[in-house]
Amino acid sequence: MEIIWTPWRLRYILQAKSCEKNEECLLCERVRCTGDDRNNYVLYRGRSCYIMLNLYPYTNGHIMIIPYCHEDDLTKLDDESLYEMSSLTRASVAALERLMQPTGFNIGMNIGRVAGAGISDHVHMHVVPRWSGDTNFMTVLGGTRMIPEDLDATYNKLLPLLIEEVSK
Repeated sequence: MEIIWTPWRLRYILQAKSCEKNEECLLCERVRCTGDDRNNYVLYRGRSCYIMLNLYPYTNGHIMIIPYCHEDDLTKLDDESLYEMSSLTRASVAALERLMQPTGFNIGMNIGRVAGAGISDHVHMHVVPRWSGDTNFMTVLGGTRMIPEDLDATYNKLLPLLIEEVSK
């Protein structure tokens, strides 16, 4: 078996556990840092939701649309938040298509720990670009994931396209 060291994942694991203990939610914490969007990978702030790069992406360009409202139950979100999540998902797909030319997308939510939610107490939408022949099947087969571009580079390229798409 091949072992690939990923010490950066420990921060994610510990932060997810702190959310379980009713400590500060990572998604609430990120959006509260209003003067530091670039370092927190926040791409856009809407009226009821925001967009950020996933800090532990499945593929390059993996983003999340997150309501400001800290809620673990999708059925309890207000209509404005649900509508804006949908609208920002559409804009995100359009921007990612322009930037990365993926051949498909995984779009969805994992609601609850048993459904695979890493942060189960704050509903959020994932937008994951996919390419024919991408290597992310390795997560299932070999426990390996390949991410060829760092988050700063993705952020810098995606930000202007996303702002343009949201403004349409």
